[in-house]
Amino acid sequence: MRRRFPLLDLDPDLGALVREEVRDACRRELDVEVHRLPQGPWGAGGEHADAEHAGLLMVDGVIARDVVVSDTVSTELLGPGDVVRPWSLQASPGLLRSTIRWTALTDVRVGVLDRWFAGRLARWPEVNVALLDRLNERTDRLATTQAISQLNRVDRRLLSLFWHLAERWGRMTPEGVAIPLTLSHRMLGQLVGARRPTVSSAIGELASRDELVRRDDGTWLLKGDPVGAPTGDAERWVPIRRRLLAELPDEKLGLETP
Repeated sequence: MRRRFPLLDLDPDLGALVREEVRDACRRELDVEVHRLPQGPWGAGGEHADAEHAGLLMVDGVIARDVVVSDTVSTELLGPGDVVRPWSLQASPGLLRSTIRWTALTDVRVGVLDRWFAGRLARWPEVNVALLDRLNERTDRLATTQAISQLNRVDRRLLSLFWHLAERWGRMTPEGVAIPLTLSHRMLGQLVGARRPTVSSAIGELASRDELVRRDDGTWLLKGDPVGAPTGDAERWVPIRRRLLAELPDEKLGLETP
């Protein structure tokens, strides 16, 4: 059964910029229809895929978004608070052919940011700013995972990935930081850009160093200190990019010289 819920009840942080004296009014005006998605493959919007909808807000659960290029799969994990728009106005395929797959790794609830909601949102720019900030956060996470996938050893990639996941899903325990995600070796490979056998070997090495342990329930435990800080001579290996595109004469650009 579908029901409408106040957005700020589902995700209170979206109202962080709303003044206290008008928060109740904002709560009453901004409500969304919530849908449940069962665990398993997801048709990426289905009946919700209306081009006029602003998108979907993940309320709880975890979804994997796979980008398949040739024989390689790259995976992104999406969780509570993420804003996604799994449909697009662009109907024609790009020059690089790829396939997008969506899978609900758990039961999921999403709030539909439909046209009716978007109309009401115009009265609450503070909430709109918070939604845009969520998109920025997702972009930052994608950039971080891209950097992780370029580290020069798979054990370093995995350790960095788990500390990255710990920022969002980690829970402190007396033994270390628990990551309550049952990620398989294959999926970990899709997250860090490595093949499953290589991931299995690297996980064995990390376990022998007591840095990463898979628990009996399939979740993970991080030990030791966080990683990822640049070394002192990083600037020698990571120079500042001075220029990306070659400069072309004005006539090549179709510009008139004054």
